[in-house]
Formats: sequence, structure tokens, C-alpha cells
Amino acid sequence: MPEYWFVSIPCKRESVTVTFQNFKAKIGSLQNDLSEVTQFPISEFKIGTLDTLVLLSEDLAKLDTAFESSANKLVDTIRSLLGPDHADKLQGSLSVNEKTIDGYLKSFQWNTMKYRTDKSLVELAEILNNEVVSIDNLMKNKLANYSVVKGNLQGIQRREVGNLASRNIVPFVKKEHVVLDSEYLETLVVAVPKNLYKDWLNKYETLTDKVVPRSSQKIAEDDEYGLFTVTLFKRIADEFSNKCREERFIVRDFAYSEGALEEQKRELEEVDSSEKELWGTILRLAKTNFGEVFQNWVHLKALRVFVESVLRYGLPPEFVGFTIKPKPRQEQKILDTLVVQFGHLGGSPSNRGSHGNEDHAEEAIPGYNDKDYKPFVFFSLRLDV
Repeated sequence: MPEYWFVSIPCKRESVTVTFQNFKAKIGSLQNDLSEVTQFPISEFKIGTLDTLVLLSEDLAKLDTAFESSANKLVDTIRSLLGPDHADKLQGSLSVNEKTIDGYLKSFQWNTMKYRTDKSLVELAEILNNEVVSIDNLMKNKLANYSVVKGNLQGIQRREVGNLASRNIVPFVKKEHVVLDSEYLETLVVAVPKNLYKDWLNKYETLTDKVVPRSSQKIAEDDEYGLFTVTLFKRIADEFSNKCREERFIVRDFAYSEGALEEQKRELEEVDSSEKELWGTILRLAKTNFGEVFQNWVHLKALRVFVESVLRYGLPPEFVGFTIKPKPRQEQKILDTLVVQFGHLGGSPSNRGSHGNEDHAEEAIPGYNDKDYKPFVFFSLRLDV
């Protein structure tokens, strides 16, 4: 996803339209086609004291990071649920208030019905944060539940793959292969490596005593193992299993049940159906909650722009905000242009009121070499899409 910038500069209220047109002409016109520029309208908020604004500025920065993390976690959830085969649908799955991300940012308006501007800035920040935290907790619980169901499904599916030494053997063992309802005898099922068939047939009767002679039969085979039955006395089953282990024969943990195969099929169908239903529910929920979190994130950006503009430009709060969508590989050129145009806002005497050569921009603005420093209010937004 492209990066978006939120910028503000001082401006008398009666000059907003002219200031916007002049600003756009520098970086978003036919002559200077470096970006797409729209107004970022900032509501009039209750300002409070300077100390409150300074503390709030720090809190808003922390919330900004948290909201970004929440939005990206929802993107990751949607991406994971769609899977690699449908990765191309991710962008189309991210909508905000029934608009594309780009459309929402370019048409942003403060939601006065939901976030009344007669509340203090601290209250508004708290409301925004509480909503995002609530969504985070909801998604965490839903995903944990889905993870359990998906894990159960994968466990069932895993037992149907692999070789005969590890996979589910219920489909291969029939009633006629085992001794049932005997007080003294039982039938074991043993996975024998194909290169040890001869050893098995020569040794199984003498691994322990109490083995029924000529009771072994091969009932299934894959590329690596053959599945053999053997009948013996129950009381020596453990000893026989230990002897088999020494010879690299694998006694499977298995007890025949006449309805086991149908029960396993029914279990698979039920868990598969439950997983699909939960998948659809969580995908819809993740899409909806992404839109909610993203709206809160942009509203938080608006609060940050307002607070920083008041702290930097002073009172009364007279400034205009812009949303800038830089075109590919034009970011540095846009910044250089803006620094030359508005560098005097950073407080450098040599550049106050000057619109000089771009080559001198770094020398004119103290701290310009600091990549985070801008002589005007500046915040960015970008998703990991």
C-alpha cells in the first residue's frame, strides 16, 4: 500500500482555499505532478491547557503505534484466512466505511456523531483507544477459538496421511483380521519395514512365548511398510511389543471397534463443517473490524495534527491540513520542495520568509539531517499490504 502523509501549515481561516490551491500547485499539479493532494479537514476541539497538550502529544504518539499494530494485525488475519492462493483478493477485502482506503482518506471528515467535539481531547483519545482495545480483545478470543478448531481438523487430517507406521489404520483392519471377545487372546497390528519382511516372518513366533503360530497375515502395504497382524496371549503383549521395538517392528496402538470407521468419518465431517463456518465468520469480522480500526486510526491522526499544530503554531488554532499521497519515488523531491517552501516554520533565521534554492534546504533548517525532523507538522500512515 502506498504511504500517505498528513501535513499542516499555518493559515488564516479566510485564506484556506487559496492556501490549499497554492500548496497543491507546488507538489500536486500538472506542472509539479509529484503527488495527489487533498484537504485533511481538522475540527475545532476544546484545547485545554498547554501542559495537557504536551502530555497528550506523547500519549497520542503511543496510541498511534498501537493503532498501527492493530490495523496490521487485522490485515495479517485477513491475509492468513484468504491463504496464498487468494492473496490477490487482499486489497479488495480492505474497505473503510464502504470505501476503498484511498477513497476514505481523500474524503475524510471527522465523525461528529460518534466523537463529539464538545468532549475534551483526552476524552476523545480515550474513546478511540477503548474501541480499538475492545476490537483487539474480541479478535484475540475469536482467533483462539478458531485456532483450536482448525488444530483439531488438522490433527484429524494428519492421521490420514503418512506411512503405515504413523497414519490412521482403522480403514485397513477388518473384523476378520482380529480375534474378538476372547478372555486370553488378542491381536496386535504391527508395521514392518518392507526390507524386514523376511525377518518378521522368521522371528515373530519366537520373539516371546505364547505367540500363536502362523497367526500373522499382511493386511495392507504402502511404499515403506507392510501392516501385519499377530495373535498372542494378552499377558505377554507388553513383552512382545518391547521385543518388536528391538527388531525395528512397530506395534501400533490400536483396538478394533466395529463402528470406528464411521465414527471417524462423522467426526471429520463435523469438524470440517465447523472450521469452514468459523472461517467465514472470522473473515467477515476481520474485514468489518479492519474498517473500524482504520477509521479510529485516521481520527487519531487528526487529533495528532491538531495538537501538534497548536503546540507548534500557537493560538488561536489557525492552520490547514493536507493529505498527501506521494507518487512512486517522488518522496524526497516532495519533502525538499516543502522544506524550501515552509522551512521558515522551523525557526531558522536564515530561512525565515525565504523561498530560496533547494540545494540550501539542509543548511537552512537546523536538524534537517535528522530524518524525523520536519519544519512543519508531519505524520505518515502506511499499512503492510
